[in-house]
Amino acid sequence: MPDKSVAITTPALENALFCILKPHICLCTQCFLLGIILVPLRSIFMVLVLMVTWPVAALITFKRPLKRDVKPLTGWRRFMCRTVMGFLGRLYFFSMGFRVVVKGKQASSAEAPILAVAPHSSFFDAIVCIVAGLPSTVSRSETLATPIFGRFLRCLQPVLVSRKDPDSRKNTILEISNRAKSGGRWPQVLIFPEGTCTNRSCLITFKQGAFVPGVPVQPVLLRYPNKLVSGTCSLKALLLRTLCQLYTTVEIEFLPPHIPTEEEKQNPNKFAQSVRTVMAKSLCVPVTDHTFEDCRLMISAGELTLPMEAGLVEFTKISRKLDLKWDNVKKELENFATIACSCKGGRIRIEEFANFLKLPISPALQELFSLFDRDGDGTIDFREYVIGVTVLCRPANTEEVIQTAFKLFDIDEDNNITLEEFAGILRSAVGVCDLNVSKLFNEIDADGSGHITYDEFRSFALSHPEYAKLFTTYIELQRYQGLLGEGPDSDAISHCCNDSPSDHQEDSNSDKKDD
Repeated sequence: MPDKSVAITTPALENALFCILKPHICLCTQCFLLGIILVPLRSIFMVLVLMVTWPVAALITFKRPLKRDVKPLTGWRRFMCRTVMGFLGRLYFFSMGFRVVVKGKQASSAEAPILAVAPHSSFFDAIVCIVAGLPSTVSRSETLATPIFGRFLRCLQPVLVSRKDPDSRKNTILEISNRAKSGGRWPQVLIFPEGTCTNRSCLITFKQGAFVPGVPVQPVLLRYPNKLVSGTCSLKALLLRTLCQLYTTVEIEFLPPHIPTEEEKQNPNKFAQSVRTVMAKSLCVPVTDHTFEDCRLMISAGELTLPMEAGLVEFTKISRKLDLKWDNVKKELENFATIACSCKGGRIRIEEFANFLKLPISPALQELFSLFDRDGDGTIDFREYVIGVTVLCRPANTEEVIQTAFKLFDIDEDNNITLEEFAGILRSAVGVCDLNVSKLFNEIDADGSGHITYDEFRSFALSHPEYAKLFTTYIELQRYQGLLGEGPDSDAISHCCNDSPSDHQEDSNSDKKDD
């Protein structure tokens, strides 16, 4: 007998699927049909515009220095840049099918020397430079070497940022300040304060470069009403989707200039937050304390086979509070990945924590784990790991502590730690009498000599700060017992670990309490 429920529900399911897929099928069909006609025509048009634009850009920048004694364009060069290059720029974006809608009024250079544009989602955002009259921009020095487009960028006389120059950030802020306070000699400076591309769903933390000069800043908003234009797809896919559309609308809105208060002039971070709040309110999107560095950490997390969201730590907050640099956090992410690579969701459970330390789950280890697990959910995420290592472990991992710990292990004072010495103290510190420490001992014993020298011990301690808190707790406990006149009971430790657990279970529990 046939299954009536299947016979009844299958047509309904097919109709539902058809209703869901129909708009997408129609959209894809429309793009395909338009693409056959529009993509070739627009590609030819774009190439023709580029062929005309390149020699004009080469003429404007002929014998113009890129660095050091850079002066603003004047005379015929400035006229050609603003009129001819501006016209060709508009023509280029028109050839791609862009329809620009401008709202508000752009302030003059005297009213607002700096334009802050957000959200930044794709290379199409360069259209705001054309609409704003080709102001100066901030760009990486490597971009100038890009064929064809590097020459166009030189016409804007950008403020160059170099990753190779350690003073680049300081010099960039100084140059932005000089141009912003030039009294109109330089054109306005256009900056994307987010510092990276996002998906436009929120505004991330603004970098402070645009706000350090303490001059009025005009917020500029970018909107792309078209559904197909998305900053989350690849460069090629985004370009192809755009060329396949009949037209692409971009809305550029100039908000009133934000004049900083005296407090904001002294505090660029507060100035940036005020401007971001105004822009987010106009865009009807939330703000988040994540930054460009968080995006870099997300990419690094993906490369380390972790979930990309594992790299989100609110870098600005955590670096400011803990005085951490990018390289420090990146190194901690690599260390975190060695522990969490086998975990689902990129969070460390106590089993992985114990396995990494090559120690069993014991009360002492659970206490250490709870110090890392700040929210008490039974796992350690990357943010908690960074805070734990920085606040708990590294301050405890001093030269004095390492020397004290080595002397504590080196019972016979021969400047070497044997497996028996290492096992005896570590079993007492962890509170586990049947602890197998051979794997950990062999890892510290780098040359495989069967004993640990001070250099080997120190090298391992510096590269594994997670042990520091465990050792310092034990050392403090020994000092406390010394003040009480008890002293470390090495004989009791040896007795505990040599006898069978069934013979002295009560004594073992007593020893753990004493330790």
